[in-house]
Amino acid sequence: MYQYDEFDREFVEQRAKQFARQVERRLAGELPEDKFKPLRLMNGLYLQLHAYMLRINVPYGCLSSEQMRKLAHVSRLYDKSYGHLTTRQNMQLNWIRLVDMPEILNELASVNMHGIQSSGNCIRNITADEYAGVAADEIEDPRIYCEFLRQWSSLHPEFSFLPRKFKISVTGSPNDRAAVMAHDIGLRLYKNEEGESGFEVFVGGGLGRTPFVGKSIRTFLPTEHILSYCEAILRVYNQLGRRDNKYKARIKVLVHETGIDKIRELVEAEWESIRDGALNLPEEDIALIRARFTPPRYEAPLDSEDELKALREKNPDFDRWVDQQLAEHKQPGYSIVNISCTPIGKPPGDISSDQMEAVADLADLYSMGELRVTHNQNLVFTDVRRQDLFKLWQALVEIDLETANHGLITDTICCPGLDYCALANARSIPVAEKISNAFADHERQKEIGEIYINMSGCINACGHHHVGNIGILGVDKKNSELYQLMLGGSAKEDASIGKILGRGFDEDGIVTAVENVVDTYLEIRTDGETFIETHRRVGDDPFKERLYGASPKTR
Repeated sequence: MYQYDEFDREFVEQRAKQFARQVERRLAGELPEDKFKPLRLMNGLYLQLHAYMLRINVPYGCLSSEQMRKLAHVSRLYDKSYGHLTTRQNMQLNWIRLVDMPEILNELASVNMHGIQSSGNCIRNITADEYAGVAADEIEDPRIYCEFLRQWSSLHPEFSFLPRKFKISVTGSPNDRAAVMAHDIGLRLYKNEEGESGFEVFVGGGLGRTPFVGKSIRTFLPTEHILSYCEAILRVYNQLGRRDNKYKARIKVLVHETGIDKIRELVEAEWESIRDGALNLPEEDIALIRARFTPPRYEAPLDSEDELKALREKNPDFDRWVDQQLAEHKQPGYSIVNISCTPIGKPPGDISSDQMEAVADLADLYSMGELRVTHNQNLVFTDVRRQDLFKLWQALVEIDLETANHGLITDTICCPGLDYCALANARSIPVAEKISNAFADHERQKEIGEIYINMSGCINACGHHHVGNIGILGVDKKNSELYQLMLGGSAKEDASIGKILGRGFDEDGIVTAVENVVDTYLEIRTDGETFIETHRRVGDDPFKERLYGASPKTR
């Protein structure tokens, strides 16, 4: 994985010292909250319902075992001994004391970590496919270009005070695991008919109050122009984006109201003036960054498949885990291992300090010291020898991280909701736990097949409910917590926005409603048809009839 250079380390250390002085002034009463707020947000520090929350960047989802141990240490010493994995591949600590922030940032800086630009109206953490560099279906490693984007966007003087926050995601695979069409800029790497690498560029995607799927602004952009083209998009947005209304300030609204053709015209004109300038990436510069992502030295594969088959036959739980949690690695004899942080009946995305330390140790033993954070609030070991799978599974059982539900109905995405967030209208964690318990039986989960439930406690959509096959939105209705149900969303290469089905349900009612939706699907699907395929074939009507009768009313 990428290693910070001397400039990176100096940058992070100096920012930690700067913020320490700002915290000192705030605690002494010399800096009022209205002036302190933008400073703390620049460093990823939010003020939530009960305490400060620190969002820690994990660039394109890549963590070393050393960094994971540091997160375990920080969460144990300065928080409540756990962290929360987010849909932007970051980690959040929910119980931070302001007085501890200077030391926390020093601790993080010692392992090249920080919260800079994880908040505020700037370019946020660059995200990517969690299998980047190892996936069998990958065309090219997108982390190389993510790193260019990270360096370019960090404290960019022109884009530090945008109309609103800005998110960029990159995938190097035709199978989109990075939700690129749900981002302000989405970049899909592929090879054209001449065999040249380039990007299809999507712009104007995003969720929240006004959800949109990104629109293709350029079908093929040579890789050397990635920075100049993104700069052109940001310049157009910075000039034309709304600053008088934060609800209409995102680029998705600008694209929607102006039209993609006009936006393309403006971006292309801006790009022409800068495309061959300092932001152009010659092949030698790309090669320098590519060298920092040199694949590890893989061992020649052992003939372990017969032994693995025998172990699966003797251990049904291990067999289920292998069947559900593995993805194909490009290197023979290795597997990608998905580690679920969404156990049955527990808060999705939470991981304890003890589990973090144990996972770091296991990464050293079985995954060459590296792990990834996923958009589904889970972890990935990228380089596991197949002869080590059984030992790894046994170790995961010991730390309660062996749940075999990757891509199944209990692998829920969920925001912290009203239990923590000052913006939320409803609790989300208890509802996610109840839904998980309702579908706890693994055989039932397998019968249902691939399906994604996403849940948010408010319209800001931190749980990505709009792109869940089944989306759940918590709302406040006359001081009561209700939950709206939507169907038809997808975050994959066939991205779509779900639509609200009908009136809302209370906490128990939404669990029953999800069960009824799933039962309806099982009754009407054809052989081999996933939930999203069935819904696209039949539409909302069979599900509405099951839930509401003939004339559902929307609240």
